[in-house]
Amino acid sequence: MAGPGFVRTLEKRDGSALRLEQRGAGGVGCVVWDAALVLAKFLERGALGLALRRRAVLELGAGPGAVGIMAATLGADVTVTDLEELQDLLNINIEKNKHLVTGSVQAKVLKWGEDVKEFLPAPDYILMADCIYYEESLEPLLKTLKDLSGPDTCIICCYEQRTMGKNPEIERKYFELLQMDFELEKVPLEKHDEEYRSEDIHILNIRRKKMAGYFLLAYWRLSRILKTVVYLA
Repeated sequence: MAGPGFVRTLEKRDGSALRLEQRGAGGVGCVVWDAALVLAKFLERGALGLALRRRAVLELGAGPGAVGIMAATLGADVTVTDLEELQDLLNINIEKNKHLVTGSVQAKVLKWGEDVKEFLPAPDYILMADCIYYEESLEPLLKTLKDLSGPDTCIICCYEQRTMGKNPEIERKYFELLQMDFELEKVPLEKHDEEYRSEDIHILNIRRKKMAGYFLLAYWRLSRILKTVVYLA
């Protein structure tokens, strides 16, 4: 990976701190964006932090891995995913913070729009921070969300609302397409972390629509059975 590294520190409520290496060059996935900080700190709050224990969690577009590694420190079993070129950075940050992990965390390559069988059965939670920025990536991202999510999967999406250039149109199109298959619920600002919050950074809870969920339920259960059979074999 190109460019010298520099470290971002994210303090946890218990006084410990994540140390997240970033890169000065190499694309948008090489730095910890504000939405990732907001979502990581949101995960620590109250019932959600407790709910993550022993849960299967997958982060999309993880970049340096701030959100997924935070979830792993809260007891979740996490897979952080991004493109091949970001795997070294993800593994560096997993190693730097392994002493804080109380669940588990591993990094894997996942390119949106491609096969997700390796990541099934569906995780309990899918996390994503600032993944809405390229128009050409919207449909592959939506396909991946549909392929990965089961009827009980909770998708937590955090994004910074941007007003420059094509950003408003990209966001409008994304949410228009998303609502064809998913239900969205905005998390009120007062439920965000007291310090890590901003009026232009939003958190959404997203779930499959119930009708879509009925059709997925048989497939989701079957995938769990098949995985168990393969494991036993």
